Amino acid sequence: MEGETEALKNVSFSIKEGEFVAILGPSGCGKTTILSLLAGLFPPTTGSLSILGKEITSPSRKVGYMLQQDYLLKWRTIEQNIMLGLEIRRQLNKESQRYALEMLDEMELSNYKDHYPNQLSGGMRQRVALVRTLAAKPFILLLDEPFSALDYTTRLRLEDLVLDTLRRRQKTAILVTHDIAEAIAMADRIIVMASSPGRIKNIIEIPVPLRDPLPFASRDVPHFQKYFQAIWKEMNEHEQENG
Repeated sequence: MEGETEALKNVSFSIKEGEFVAILGPSGCGKTTILSLLAGLFPPTTGSLSILGKEITSPSRKVGYMLQQDYLLKWRTIEQNIMLGLEIRRQLNKESQRYALEMLDEMELSNYKDHYPNQLSGGMRQRVALVRTLAAKPFILLLDEPFSALDYTTRLRLEDLVLDTLRRRQKTAILVTHDIAEAIAMADRIIVMASSPGRIKNIIEIPVPLRDPLPFASRDVPHFQKYFQAIWKEMNEHEQENG
């Protein structure tokens, strides 16, 4: 239609169960659009998306979506906040409640379950938001720049805690980020996007020596800077080509 902008073009990829994939690219390349499509928030104009062989046509319980903001309800305690999704889905019972509180303990927040959101730091609130998302046991977790509003030290600590939790829970995850170092440190594969319209420029496999450590330690592994420079060069060349 006249006046519409093509957000994505010929984007095709698959993700293995338990894999952590990062989508990296400049603003306007369609990263968040991809997550919205996977979440079933709106359908693609062409093509299709599927999870475990079933086409996504609407929001699914198999998908958990964590946004940049925590969106915790200020009038509910932390425990009440992490149960919210279970309440909405009518899945709240003794077993699901136990699981959610166990996740809260893994995030080192069990001592704060009776606190309110305004009593917690930004990093703590994001951990609560992650627990709320994981409490419903989604098959795949979508992370839309969840650390972007945090200070650098908190980001590094949270990267380790989140990735360690997802690995132990064997969760499949897709992270959208602008941060090259974050993508290399956390992901098994990186999908590098180009813009105008959004499309896949390259898919980079992160080698095992970089994947095995937690994000903070991986930054000291040999070849980390090699991958950083290569991705930086690729993204910079694209930006120069597009003015």
